[in-house]
Amino acid sequence: MKTAVIVGGGPNGLVAAAELIRAGWRVRVIEREPTLGGGCRTADVTLPGFHHDICSSIHPLAIASPAMARLHLEDEGLEWIAPPVLLAHPFDDGSAATLMRSIDATAASLGSGDDVAYRTFMSPLARDYAKVLPVLLGPIRPTRHVMALTRFGLPAVRSLNALASGLFTGFRAKALLGGIAAHAMIPIDQRGTAAFALVLALTGHTVGWPFPRGGSQEIIDAITARIAGPNFTVETGHEVTDLADYADADAILFDTSPRDLVRIAGDALSDRYRARIARFRHGPGVFKIDYALSGPVQWTADAANLAGTIHLGGDLDEINAAEHQVHTGVHPDRPFTLVLQASRFDPTRAPAGQQTLGVYCHVPAGSERDMTGAIEAQIERFAPGFRQLILARSTMTAREIEAYNPHYVGGDINGGMQDLRQLFTRPTLNAWDPYRTSNPRLFLCSSATPPGGGVHGMCGYHAARSVLKRHGTG
Repeated sequence: MKTAVIVGGGPNGLVAAAELIRAGWRVRVIEREPTLGGGCRTADVTLPGFHHDICSSIHPLAIASPAMARLHLEDEGLEWIAPPVLLAHPFDDGSAATLMRSIDATAASLGSGDDVAYRTFMSPLARDYAKVLPVLLGPIRPTRHVMALTRFGLPAVRSLNALASGLFTGFRAKALLGGIAAHAMIPIDQRGTAAFALVLALTGHTVGWPFPRGGSQEIIDAITARIAGPNFTVETGHEVTDLADYADADAILFDTSPRDLVRIAGDALSDRYRARIARFRHGPGVFKIDYALSGPVQWTADAANLAGTIHLGGDLDEINAAEHQVHTGVHPDRPFTLVLQASRFDPTRAPAGQQTLGVYCHVPAGSERDMTGAIEAQIERFAPGFRQLILARSTMTAREIEAYNPHYVGGDINGGMQDLRQLFTRPTLNAWDPYRTSNPRLFLCSSATPPGGGVHGMCGYHAARSVLKRHGTG
């Protein structure tokens, strides 16, 4: 029986384990933290009974992922919750643009004229999306859906600014897509940022932006329950520092940053490969706050009270300004702020009548600045009286996020810069099989490989397929 060791127990590492076990391998996962999860952990970090998602909370790509679908996690009790409004983007006038499952309902929130433009543009893309998404969620591969991919790709390679300005005349539609594109954590006037807006918006229109009942940890627990058996072992609370301890493994997969791969593997990798890894670029970081609240936030825009995710950033110009400041090492006075209010629709996350709230903004890489004041000013701007609800808060600077999870170098939760230069050529220019390293036993399966950040497991899936191909067992 072939054996594999997986260093790091995040979603990608566990999905890789599942794929190898399916092929008859014996797998051992080693995690330095006391629990598995990586960016998918839930804990009581404020007050007892308030369950907070430490990193990721809303999971559109998890429910859309072919790799996750293969695991049938619902059979292990994983329950997805879909809020009535997927995303609300409120404005100072009390209105809001909304992302809904329905393209028509989304269009109706954008204002006269832009409703028709949105419907006309998005509807054909949504019809083709089932053909396009599997191509996007992996390394570069031939596809028989060339026309569908071309129809998506032509607008996707543009900057969000150029796409939005060419399609829309009003401020609501531009801001809605601008906020979604800002998930890329790069200035949205860069080419390729339209792709992030289109992928996440179309995923919303086709499967939604759901979250798991009980917290993101439930995804990890469901995967481990699914693959439990004699061929799967887990060791937590142990940090891998020397490959000599695993000399008997046929393959070692790293659900880590490329930096940690090199640190651990050392001379087991070629000088050329290490030099190429050294050129891997990381993006900005995030500053995160988890709140325990005495009750639900009362947003001025009614739609925001029905939304799982809320983007606080004003119009497109304001979003542009904030993201440019972050990219140039400046902390914005008005940061683009992302709010996650899962407990509003999931009563298991807080004591009766009370709420949790997760909030983060983008900051320069490695930032140690406390952005609490700037974030709370943004929330108060769209929900006056918010501060009166606060029972407790837990904050993490970008530097503290890296300390919590070393894969997030400088607080970069995407696992590396996701611009056109490094979207499919991550972590090196080996675009055809980016999961292989210069050592035939060593593989990278983290979000530093295609398709990048997000809880979808596709990096782990493709890395496992690379292992099986090399060993002739897949």
